[in-house]
Amino acid sequence: MRTGQKGLDLIKAEEGFRSKMYICPAGYPTIGYGTVIDTKEEDYLKYTQITPIEAEGLLKRDLEIFEHAINQLVRVRINQDQFDALASFVYNLGPDNFRKSTLLRLINQNPSDPTIWKEFQKWVHAGGKKLPGLVRRREREANLYFSKEQ
Repeated sequence: MRTGQKGLDLIKAEEGFRSKMYICPAGYPTIGYGTVIDTKEEDYLKYTQITPIEAEGLLKRDLEIFEHAINQLVRVRINQDQFDALASFVYNLGPDNFRKSTLLRLINQNPSDPTIWKEFQKWVHAGGKKLPGLVRRREREANLYFSKEQ
């Protein structure tokens, strides 16, 4: 599966757009819609300004890694809204955290299990602090995950 428009819109809204490099709450140099600048090839992004279109291109490129992880780790059938919610979650927290999570275990046991909602809510800390932005993000992800609209 690939991230749909709802997932892209959710990530873009939650990450916000920054045309210049900034340090995210976890301490990483970041630009655009949450693209972490972590390779030599991306170093130029620390010293430049990008447009929203360029930022969306970086986001879509980055999402390929996270989509691959979701497709490998989720062993049951899920719908597009569920995938989009997980794309936002994994984009924010990384594949390793997702791989070790109770959230993933519950999804693989029963993707409709209502306790999955509570598992989203456990991932609201960064740098040892509970962040209101992450509380809102997890709620929006859980809402999309359990959305009845297709």
